[in-house]
Amino acid sequence: MVRVMIVDDEALIRSGLTLILQSAPDIEVVASTDGVRAVEEVRRHHPDVLLLDLRMPEVDGLTVLHRLAPEPVRPAVAVLTTFDADEFVARALGAGAVGFLLKDTEPEQLVHAVRTVAAGGSVLSPAVTRTVIDGYLSGGARPDDIARVRAMSPREHEVLALLGEGLSNADIGRRLHLSPATVKDYVSAVLDRLGVANRVQAALIARDVGVSAPVDVTSGWAR
Repeated sequence: MVRVMIVDDEALIRSGLTLILQSAPDIEVVASTDGVRAVEEVRRHHPDVLLLDLRMPEVDGLTVLHRLAPEPVRPAVAVLTTFDADEFVARALGAGAVGFLLKDTEPEQLVHAVRTVAAGGSVLSPAVTRTVIDGYLSGGARPDDIARVRAMSPREHEVLALLGEGLSNADIGRRLHLSPATVKDYVSAVLDRLGVANRVQAALIARDVGVSAPVDVTSGWAR
């Protein structure tokens, strides 16, 4: 079972998301709360995935992300917003979120997104325009990033390329014929070498440096 926690300041939104996710046989919503109690509830329930609203009046999603940063065990975080050009998106991904979802995401896509994030992948809603990706998150390949990529071992380079395609750890393992534990070690090594917090940032560097194809936000979900 994938254990999910929902953080949103609107009770109606929390209830709706809970109903959608609980309809999936392999997903359990273990808690739903607002930003004020988010970290406390994460510590209590230890969810695998956190769906986190960015815009909340008392404690917003960015604050929750920063408060979670020191925690020894953190859930995979997909941020939620009503806007596809939210100015907080880049900051949220930079703070460790591994996905970006709009609140009008179709139910089946939301379920798919939760499963993907839980499996170690990343998700970007198709409604996130290339302007958001290019304008907020990418300023072109930096010399330091190019040097770090060139210093990688051949296997690390392969793993980075597949991260650039948005593949989960399980998918990377199948492509490279590696065990899940080995893939996890390689992914951690790649993130350390690049000096980034999560696989989304690594994927963007892979794209900028030319290791992989650009993330496609127009034809479907980035897995």
